[in-house]
Amino acid sequence: MNTLNLQLSRWAERLPNLPPSLATFRGWAVPLILLVSLEALVRFGVLPMHLMPAPTQVAQTLLNLATSGELLRHISASLLRVTAGFLIGASLAIIIGTWVGLSQRAEAYLEPTFQALRAIPSLAWVPLLLLWLGIDETPKVILIALGAFFPVYLALLAGIRNIDRKLVEVGQLYQLNRFTLVRRILLPAALPNLFTGLRSALSLSWMFLVAAELIAATRGLGYLLSDGRETSRPDLVIAAILLLAILGKLSDSLLKYWEARTLNWRDSYQGGEE
Repeated sequence: MNTLNLQLSRWAERLPNLPPSLATFRGWAVPLILLVSLEALVRFGVLPMHLMPAPTQVAQTLLNLATSGELLRHISASLLRVTAGFLIGASLAIIIGTWVGLSQRAEAYLEPTFQALRAIPSLAWVPLLLLWLGIDETPKVILIALGAFFPVYLALLAGIRNIDRKLVEVGQLYQLNRFTLVRRILLPAALPNLFTGLRSALSLSWMFLVAAELIAATRGLGYLLSDGRETSRPDLVIAAILLLAILGKLSDSLLKYWEARTLNWRDSYQGGEE
């Protein structure tokens, strides 16, 4: 194994260095190779087309959905649900996580309950939410909010607990009230943990979206998955999966960009205060 690793390392060192303008496209190499290989395997009959459609067939399905207007309708429905559920769940997690992180009494009352609720699988909530709230948008948004809540809550709680106590003592020395202490010391110090939780929550929001739309929906990407399964159309199923992957990646990249801007602003703000 060591010999193999050494040979691979030497082979990698001999690869030509890409210019900076092309180095950013390295991430596209593996997907492109997979697409070309899959197209060839399907066209030559190695993979049955009724089980694994060719990428060109999936592209044709997406084009048909786009020209008919169905694609925009499904994407818009899913985006609205994810955005609403993520914002509700993350906002509640920030408020409650800050409260629990600052109050040992709140932690004693709430932490055991939250740990028990966190262990409940997402699909277990679906029948109960449908019984209580029907099949409109409300249960779907609540289910997504549940998925977004716990990653943000746990990450923020860990960030607050790991803050250097000396920072809190400095704030108390300057007689900062609790709100100012949270705004100027605790939350800025816990920002890396908070954004880690937000990115995990965003990923779970897309997962909970699919769980909600698979059960009760007439539009959305989860509905496309269910419709493709019921009509035995693997091209529709793979098209929906591809759209979920693209939207998930784009939303994560947007949140990552916001994280970088926020951390840079925090560092410059703290540097200006010094």
